[in-house]
Amino acid sequence: MANAEKVAAVAELTERFRGSSGAVLTEYRGLTVAQLAELRRSLGDHATFAVVKNTLTKIAVNEAGLGDELSSLLSGPSAIAFVDGDVVEAAKGLRDFAKANPLLVIKGGVLDGKAMSPSEITKLADLEPREVLLAKLAGAMKASLAGAAATFNALPVQMAQLAEALRAKRAEAEGGAPEASAPEASAPEASAPEAAEAAAAEASAAEAGTPDAQAAAGDGDEG
Repeated sequence: MANAEKVAAVAELTERFRGSSGAVLTEYRGLTVAQLAELRRSLGDHATFAVVKNTLTKIAVNEAGLGDELSSLLSGPSAIAFVDGDVVEAAKGLRDFAKANPLLVIKGGVLDGKAMSPSEITKLADLEPREVLLAKLAGAMKASLAGAAATFNALPVQMAQLAEALRAKRAEAEGGAPEASAPEASAPEASAPEAAEAAAAEASAAEAGTPDAQAAAGDGDEG
């Protein structure tokens, strides 16, 4: 490979490391071209699988700032899965293919700049797909919002209860809760005969106050 081609290859690899969500390094010793093509198809849009040269890749990982994480993994026939889509789905594709084809060995990788061991990549593959996790997150958020709405709706009632409790407490501290005022006792009602006599007396008094009654009284005095 000419020097210019090497420079271009390193630049391309460096950009792939910088622009991808993650990268998984594998050893593919013994896999056929047909099997590698099958692996690429199984990864779909989630990752691209590329056979690389270790010497150029070591330069690229150093330029991408990933030398400490990946340089030690670059030994033997190396190929890299650059993750461009769902990281979980890419990990599942690699794990499932490795189970069916043991010649593919997952050596490790990086995710968002953090080193990952083969066991961590396998655990990542056991997670639920991104869409399922997002749906569960949305459901949890919806339930939280519903709970918050119920809490806000209950606040006026709770505030009223608190205000009443404070009022009762204050009344008790001032000397006891005020007793309800009893209605004034009404005078006992007169019996029917007494009511009749009272009515007759009032009528007599009224007649005595009229001019005719006074004149009659005067005539009586003169006689």
